[in-house]
Amino acid sequence: MSRRDIYYWKCDRPAAFHGTQARGLADADVQRDLEKELRSHFGTANVALSPGGGQGNHLTWNAEVDTTPMFIRVENGPEKDGQLAIESAVLERVRAAGVRTPRVFGVDATRSRVPFAWQALERIAAPDLNRGFKEGTLDVPKIAYQIGEAVAKWQGVTLQGFGVLNASLQGYRQAYADYFHLRLDEHLRFLTDRGFLTDADEIRTEIENHRALLDLAPGCLVHKDLALWNILGTHDEIAAFIDFDDSIAGDPMDDLSLLACFHDAALLRRAFEGYESLRTLPPESMGRFWLHLLRNMIVKSVIRVGAGYFDRDDGFFLISSSGSGQSLREVTLSKLAVALRGLREGSGLDIL
Repeated sequence: MSRRDIYYWKCDRPAAFHGTQARGLADADVQRDLEKELRSHFGTANVALSPGGGQGNHLTWNAEVDTTPMFIRVENGPEKDGQLAIESAVLERVRAAGVRTPRVFGVDATRSRVPFAWQALERIAAPDLNRGFKEGTLDVPKIAYQIGEAVAKWQGVTLQGFGVLNASLQGYRQAYADYFHLRLDEHLRFLTDRGFLTDADEIRTEIENHRALLDLAPGCLVHKDLALWNILGTHDEIAAFIDFDDSIAGDPMDDLSLLACFHDAALLRRAFEGYESLRTLPPESMGRFWLHLLRNMIVKSVIRVGAGYFDRDDGFFLISSSGSGQSLREVTLSKLAVALRGLREGSGLDIL
C-alpha cells in the first residue's frame, strides 16, 4: 500500500497500533515460513533462528546463516506494506553519508513467496543505548554530541518532495505544510475524545500562528524515530543507528526535537553542539524546534493512549527505572505543555 496519506505509521496505518501492544512469542507459522525463505534466499540449509527480543512494531529474530550472524525483522500487518524495502535503501544512503547503520544482507517486501515482508540485517554486538541510560551507566554528554554529529551528516542526503518516502526515496507531498498538517485534526480529536487533551484548540491556534515556519524548501532526511533505543553502542561510543523505516523528507530541526521528547536541556545542548560542529543551524531554529516538538508529542500521545502504554511498568522501554505508566502519562502531558510554551514564548532550551 501507499503511505501517501500517512503522517506516522504506528498510529495512522489502517490497522492502527498493530504490533504496539504487548505480545507473546512470534507466531510459529511465521517462524517456520521465515526459516524456509531464508534458506532459499541465501542458498543454504544452515539457518537457525532464535527470538530477537524486539519491543517495536516488527517481529524480530536473531539468525545464524552459515557463519554469519543476522538480525531479522518481519512486517506481517494486514496492509501488506512494502516499507522494509524502502528503509533498506535509506540505510545504504545514510551509510554513504558517513553514519554507521547495519548492512542489509537481504530484503523482500513483495510477499511473492511468503505472506509477510522480511529484512535481514547485520547483527551488531552492542545493546541499545537506552539500556545504559536507564541503568545510569551511559556517558550522556559524549553520546549526545555524537548523535548531533550524525544528524548533521544524514541531513546531507538529498531528497525531493516532503513527508513519507516512496520507492524512489521521494516525499509524497509537494509542500511541507501539507505533510505537517496531515491528520493533525484527527490526532487532536482522538486525544480529546479519549480525555487526554483539553486544550486542542489552543494547540491548533499556536500552530497556525507559526505557519510561516513551515515554508520549507528543500527538505532533508529525517529519521523520525530518533531515540536511544534506536541507537546501538557502548557506554561512550555509538556503534550504529537503526530503524529508519519512519524516515521522511522534512525539517532539519525535526530529529533534534525528537530527542527532546525524552530528554532534558543538558542532553539537547550537547546534541546541538555536535550538530553545529558540522552544520549551521537553520534560520529561526528554535521556533522550528518547538513547533516540531509539539507535533511529535501529539503523535507520541496518540500512540501511547491508543496502544495502552500508560498501563505498562518499568520493564517497558519507554518507562524509566522505578517509573510507571502513570508517570509516563504525566511526562507526556508535561512535554506537550513545554512545547506549547516554548513555541508561544520563543523560549530557549532551558525550559526543557
